[in-house]
Order: sequence, then C-alpha cells, then structure tokens
Amino acid sequence: MTRDITKGNPTKIIIFFTIPLLIGNIFQQFYSMADTLIVGRTIGVNALAAVGCTGSLMFLILGFSQGLTAGFSIITAKCFGAGDNQGVRHSYAASIILSLIITIFLTIISVMLARPILVIMHTPPEIIDDAYNFIIIIYWGIIVSMLFNLFSNVIRALGDSRTPLIFLIIASIINIALDFLFILVFSMGVSGAALATTISQGISALLCFIYIRKKMPILKLCKDDWHLSKEILWEHIRMGLPMGFQASIIAIGAIILQFSLNNLGEVSIAAYTAAQKIDALAIQPMMSFGITMATYVAQNYGANKIERIRIGIRQCSIISVGFSIIIGMFNILAGHWMIKLFVGNNQPKVVSLAQVYLNINGAMYFLLALLFIYRYALQGLGQSFAPTLAGIMELCMRTFAAIILSKYLGFAGVALANPLAWIGSCIPLGIAYYFTQKKLYGSKEPISISEK
Repeated sequence: MTRDITKGNPTKIIIFFTIPLLIGNIFQQFYSMADTLIVGRTIGVNALAAVGCTGSLMFLILGFSQGLTAGFSIITAKCFGAGDNQGVRHSYAASIILSLIITIFLTIISVMLARPILVIMHTPPEIIDDAYNFIIIIYWGIIVSMLFNLFSNVIRALGDSRTPLIFLIIASIINIALDFLFILVFSMGVSGAALATTISQGISALLCFIYIRKKMPILKLCKDDWHLSKEILWEHIRMGLPMGFQASIIAIGAIILQFSLNNLGEVSIAAYTAAQKIDALAIQPMMSFGITMATYVAQNYGANKIERIRIGIRQCSIISVGFSIIIGMFNILAGHWMIKLFVGNNQPKVVSLAQVYLNINGAMYFLLALLFIYRYALQGLGQSFAPTLAGIMELCMRTFAAIILSKYLGFAGVALANPLAWIGSCIPLGIAYYFTQKKLYGSKEPISISEK
C-alpha cells in the first residue's frame, strides 16, 4: 500500500508517519538490546563486555548498509512524489543491483579484517575470543541486513511506515525466543546471540520482500526495468554512498573511542555497553522524526511543494526537541534502574559509571534532535556534501574525546564524545540549511535535486 504525503496537514502526516517508524525503530533496538540483556544476565559481565566492544564494528558495516539504502530510497521517494512510476521502478531495480554488489565487497572485507581490527583496538584478552565469535557471525549475515534495510526503506519511500513495523515486531519476538533457545538451551554463548539476530533479521527481510511482491504493484519489475542507464546508476551512487560513508565515518569515531575504552578495563566497557543500549533506545524518537523528514521532504520536493517543506521542517523540529527534553530528563532521573536490568544488583561500579554516561548525554539530546532534522531534510533535498562534512566533524570531535579527554577525565571524557560530536555536526548542517532555505524559498524556480 502506497501513500502520497504531499497532501494534507503536514503536522498530522508527520506524526502519523513517524509513530509506526518510531515503534519499528524501538523494536529494531530489541535485536541488540535482547542480546545484551540476556548475555549480561545469563553469561556474565565479561560476555557483556565482549558483545559491547563489537558495537562500533557492527555499526561500521551495518550502519553503512542502512545509510546506503536510505540514500537509494530518497531517489525512489522523489520519483514517487513526482508521479514518475517508471522512475520508481528504475530506482528500485538500481537499488537492488547496487546493494548486492556492495554486499559482496563488504562481506569479504569485513570477514577478513574482523580479528585483526579487534587486536588493533586492544580488545582485552579475556574477551577477544567471544568478541570475535559474535562479530564474525554478524558479518557473514551482512546480506540479510542489507536486504532488510533495502526493502523496508523502499516501502517507507512510498509512504508506508506501518508495514515494516509489523515485520520488525515479528522479527524481534523471534530474536528474543532464539536468544533464549541458543544461549540457555543449546549453550552457544555469544555466538548464539549473534545467530539469533541474523536469523530474525533474515526473516524480516523475507517478509518485506513478499509484501512488496504481493501488495505493491508499482514495484513489479519487468525485463525493461532492469535496463538502467549510467545516469540512473550514478544518481543512486551519488546519493547512497555518501549517506553510507556518513554512518561509517561516525563508526570509525566510535572505534577510536572503543580503543580508549578498552584501555579503561572491563568494568568501563560493560558500563558503556549497558548505557549505550539505553541511550540507543532513548534517541529513537529524534531519529524517527529525522527519517520521516527524508521521505517527507523528498516526496514534496519531487512534487515541487517548497512551502510545504518549510512548514513540515519547522513543526517537526518543535515536536522532536520537545521529546528530546522529556527523554533526557527520564534517563537522568531513572537511568540507574534500567542499567540494573543489564548487569543486576551486584555491579555498583558498572551502574555508577553508566549513569555518568546517561547524565552527560541526556542533557544534550536537544542538539541531537536538531541534528537529525537538518541532516535528513538536506538529504531529502538530494544534498550530500554538508551531511558528509557533518560526519567528518563528528569523527574529529569523537577522536578528540578519545585521545585527549579520556586521558584526563577517564570514563567521563569518553561519555562526552557524543555531545561534542553533535555540536560539531550541527555547525555545518545549520549553515547548510540556512543557505539552502534562502535559496529554496527566495526563488520561484526549484533548485536541481543534484545541486549541493
């Protein structure tokens, strides 16, 4: 089922599009949260630390696939908003071809380099084997992650944010059940947690594919749709690769941060892991509103409804910042109770350090809300330079926190990495949005989607 979001009340459309997206993103977090919670409570703190220290390595590759396919889907949404059905099919075909080619390359490289990178990161010897056993299974399953992100992003690009939610709920339930089965019954340890995540995500990808085949006739590809010009492929590469690299740039900063964290010991790693899972769940409203902006802006830009874009961005910013303040206060006041879900009541040092992370990050969530709005709005307009520059700024700030602040402030210095990265990222995004806004709304002629 497709939905045209270039008509109707912008605020209402944004909220109703975001709600399923938000619930879906929360359930997607259950993939990793269930692994972390079950591993921490059933296997132990060292196993928790092993899974946690692979987080940045997972995001390096899986985040790239999310960004890549999201970039492809912006082209799809633009064509749909413009009423170009053939363009929609060509975009879908190009996305499939490019995704499969890039998946092969990513799988080979990541599997080959998994253990060497863990060694370079100074992963403690007590947890390096478990860390490798976890991440290698995730890397072999890159194909299912890529396909799920591709299919779900295409469905959202056509205005349907509810269906991916349903499939995510199903996959999350399967993931949790398989976690218990593989870890508690089959005693597979952290490998079982990774296998459960991969299988459940594969099921969600299959469900999305079946839905597209049966319910979205606009995406029914014929032989001619696979005959793609170099211009079409290049347009998708130009949009998808920068968005993928943005996620990878952020992940590189996280890897550098993990390097410093590993030098602080297992307790700090476990605290960071538990706090990061809570943090990842807390930021989902802000992220969901941002992702909504990409589809909303792309469809309306394709339909040349410029004033509608401005209204949507303004209203979405107000709502998202409001959410960020409420969620930040909740993490600050009640974070320690949630941390104990991961580590139990007998790890006071872990709880104390994790609360430091939640306090520092929660107080700055409003910046993250604006970051997501500006980044995804610019991407929806087809711009890639400013968001990529913002990613580089995030890398620089996280590197500063990892090398300098962690040396003098310890765990608190590591916890400051995210807020500093958000500040650094908001600077180029805010400037780019200001000038883009003047250009868009100050001219009667719409700028080209390829303009930067």
